[in-house]
Amino acid sequence: MDPKTPNNNGWTAPGHGTGPFGEPLDDPRPRVDERLVEPETAYEVVRGERVQASPSNPDHADPHMQLDAVVFTHLRPGWRGATDMLTRTDERSDFATDASVRREGIDPTTGARYLEEVAFEVVNTQRAGDLTAKAQDLTARGVRRVFGLWPRQKRICEWRGGVWQVLPLASVIDDECFARPIPVQALLDASAADDALADALLARGNSRLAAVVASAAHQGEARGEVRGEARGEARGEAQGKAAALLAVLQARGLDVDEDVRQRITSCADSALLSVWITRAVTATALADILDASAP
Repeated sequence: MDPKTPNNNGWTAPGHGTGPFGEPLDDPRPRVDERLVEPETAYEVVRGERVQASPSNPDHADPHMQLDAVVFTHLRPGWRGATDMLTRTDERSDFATDASVRREGIDPTTGARYLEEVAFEVVNTQRAGDLTAKAQDLTARGVRRVFGLWPRQKRICEWRGGVWQVLPLASVIDDECFARPIPVQALLDASAADDALADALLARGNSRLAAVVASAAHQGEARGEVRGEARGEARGEAQGKAAALLAVLQARGLDVDEDVRQRITSCADSALLSVWITRAVTATALADILDASAP
């Protein structure tokens, strides 16, 4: 951008520490939406070096799409997700990350969009030095968290304390911008992503999914009631046969102690109770009736 001529107040051009109307700001850095590169072109600028950002092959494009879907679905109200959005980090850098999260609306201190607070970069053929330079510049600008995804290696790292730190696959990414923590595995595995998307939609109170869940719950209750009635009938039949067996044993004069009584009354197998009743008519000992090996 060509610099504008200062006005009578000595204000400088937007992008050099000025607000939306040219008023001076405490932060001397360019606004995040002041460009060094032309948007929608295949180039970025990283620390003064022009870097080609070529269209992706499947090794990058596929995990990029999965990343976008997972991040977008997890956002809380009041937050916005973006793909390949350019950010001016300082005088020498103007580049995009694969996915980023920022607050909705316009930053009243600059008149521009809010700076992203969380950023993700999928790493395929990108030079390690460029990725680290981006992480350094983003965090220096004020981005709170920067993540790198290495799909081939099944690895996700976060830039912390000046180094890339590997996140355990069983861990989660928890942040105020997300309705629920993002499982690290969901950014690397498609089936884990499916589960995470469903959980996130429920956490966000998605009305359509909530209606489906409620309907399924009602159907489950109805099926449970039907099964309960059937179980009740079967249990009633078993209880009747247990009472009949005890009556036969009493009539036969066979001594029934508490353990045997408990075994008979707790039996819910109607067919087995029928076998015991048949045996009780002729058996001379309880063992001959209740023995599982008896004919």
